[in-house]
Amino acid sequence: MSIITISRQFGAGGITLGSMLAKKLGYTFIDNEIIQMVAKKAKVSTNWVESIEKEAGGKLLKFISSIVSKKLIDQVLNDQRGYIDEEIYVDLLYKIIAQIADEGDAVILGRGGQYILKDREDVFHVLLIADKADRIKFMEEHYELSPAQALQAVTREDKRRINLYRKFGKQSYDQSDHYHIVLNTSRLKLDDAARIICGLVKPES
Repeated sequence: MSIITISRQFGAGGITLGSMLAKKLGYTFIDNEIIQMVAKKAKVSTNWVESIEKEAGGKLLKFISSIVSKKLIDQVLNDQRGYIDEEIYVDLLYKIIAQIADEGDAVILGRGGQYILKDREDVFHVLLIADKADRIKFMEEHYELSPAQALQAVTREDKRRINLYRKFGKQSYDQSDHYHIVLNTSRLKLDDAARIICGLVKPES
């Protein structure tokens, strides 16, 4: 059993590649399902969790990048219902991703999986990058956005990620030493990227 984490620059094809890998390997693709899992644990709406995700980035990324040994606040999670804040969100995310990894055979997109699972030998970490112009074009073609909408989406997301990852010093999600492999989808088709990763995870495939 193995786990693949995918980190990506926005518009580099992370969702598309993750779905392809899951299909080829017979794995489960985990993306927004994590939001649903967190909401269920905290007994709150998915909208509330999505809001926490957008606003809690600094604390979240500081936590998962340092991987400081920290006891889960089980008492809070057990005693309080229908409530979530940044600290509870972080603890639930850490716990849920670890549980997914324990079950094995999954592709996890984003949410700091490369940090949370960095010490596990059964996990392969992948980073997708691409030129900005290609990322904009990808968003136009795959999400039916106008050129202006695609540019706005990519630019906004790039700025958000830069601001978030600045908060934990010199580390950033696009440092190559966090990953087993970095793939440039401006130079590589997603089909070829999927074959490369499958060969890494299952050499006999």
